[in-house]
Amino acid sequence: MTRKTEPAAYDLAIIGGGVNGCGIARDAAGRGAKVLLLERGDLAQGTSSASTKLIHGGLRYLEHYEFALVRESLSERERLWAIAPHIIHPLRFVLPWVPGLRPRWLLRLGLFLYDHIGGRRALPPTQSIDLRHHPAGRPLKAGFRHAYAYSDGWVDDARLVILNARDAADRGADIRTRTEAVRLERRDRLWTITARRADGALERFRAQAVVNAAGPSVLDLLHRAHGVSDRHMRLVRGSHIVVRRLFDHEFAYFFQLPDGRIFFAIPYEQAFTLIGTTDRDHQGPVDQVQPDAEEIAYLCEAANRYFARTIAPADILWSYAGVRPLIDDGSARPEAATRGYRLELEGGEEEAPLLSVFGGKITTYRHLAAEAVDRLKPLLPKLSGGDWTAGAPLPGGDFPMKGRDQLIADLGCDYPFLDYATLQRIACAYGTRARVWLGDAYAPEGLGRHFGHGLTEAELRYLIAQEWAVTAEDILWRRTKLGLRLDAVQKAGLEDWLREKA
Repeated sequence: MTRKTEPAAYDLAIIGGGVNGCGIARDAAGRGAKVLLLERGDLAQGTSSASTKLIHGGLRYLEHYEFALVRESLSERERLWAIAPHIIHPLRFVLPWVPGLRPRWLLRLGLFLYDHIGGRRALPPTQSIDLRHHPAGRPLKAGFRHAYAYSDGWVDDARLVILNARDAADRGADIRTRTEAVRLERRDRLWTITARRADGALERFRAQAVVNAAGPSVLDLLHRAHGVSDRHMRLVRGSHIVVRRLFDHEFAYFFQLPDGRIFFAIPYEQAFTLIGTTDRDHQGPVDQVQPDAEEIAYLCEAANRYFARTIAPADILWSYAGVRPLIDDGSARPEAATRGYRLELEGGEEEAPLLSVFGGKITTYRHLAAEAVDRLKPLLPKLSGGDWTAGAPLPGGDFPMKGRDQLIADLGCDYPFLDYATLQRIACAYGTRARVWLGDAYAPEGLGRHFGHGLTEAELRYLIAQEWAVTAEDILWRRTKLGLRLDAVQKAGLEDWLREKA
């Protein structure tokens, strides 16, 4: 009788393939740990690809006296821009003053703090502008005059997750997508994890420690580990809509509303405008979350308060929603709930440790990951060194912070058969790693079949082999945003190709 082989042992198993889980996997792998990451769906399939796509301090959090969180977030803005200048870029926001809402002195005070408490160096400071003579005033209704322009950053949130996972894998981490952790048990001072693959087969893994980075499902995973949990989270749904471009300049907007809430209108993928977000307590399942009709109407009405060109639900090209797992701090309104995070470590030398991640925001993911690995370091002998990720570029980000235009130009010289829109998309997604799959092609035929809007067989093969893409949805809405551009026939062609290659 053949003896059954014991499952492989890992130093650290991470449950959850969102930005926090992948950030922790990268940090721990870079410090020498043997890392396993399990994600039940696709990487960034949930909350981490449903953000407002901003790297920002959170200007509105100052109203709730979240000074430490704002300072931490602001200090991370330029660090993240420096390590990922292909998927992160600076953005100037215009904040109009509206009589009867927040007074001008309060806006000036908030922006003064915003400029000075976070170590801003490369980003330009706040300035007062007159909307009657500024490009940002042209798309707005008549009557807006005073405004402030300030700096924050934009990020391709899903690609931020993918690149952290890619770097973790390059450093030895084992990334398993579509593999759900269904049971966690402590045995002999180790964790035994039973996981179910997409085909239904069960696998077992052993690890010295587990990180619960399951996002909105963090409590559900604790139930699987303990059978009971007395923790509480506040699940808040944030919804967004995308419409055809409402303005043709490069500024974004930060707008106030009479109910005290705010929303953004952001240039998106060159031809579109992204509008969001809502804050609504969420009940029910956290998978396949969608905006409801009331949220969509709210965002349309909010935009119509400011823009001369009105929009209606029929104008929406795409809408999405994500559930933010926030610490339940007792706030009466969901928008007032803290966006901070908490790490809870249980176990230790006598029993296998479990570190659970509660809360957080995309801007602070790197700092959260470093803190999480520091917490585990005394318990995992393989971990060595300190916080290293602030100075190490993410894959494809090994070029200067302000060098993206030069990268596009260089790619254009090397691949002159690509149109500018495709060069821009490729540079902003892959950075210097674009050449990995562009290779030595000297004509369109060298990249294989073309599916529309610059998406080629060569890119698809790279996404499948190097970025864990499986379905058309993975490719069109997370690895790229070409779901907004490809028509039904082109999408069907992609799906047919994927079925043939499966």
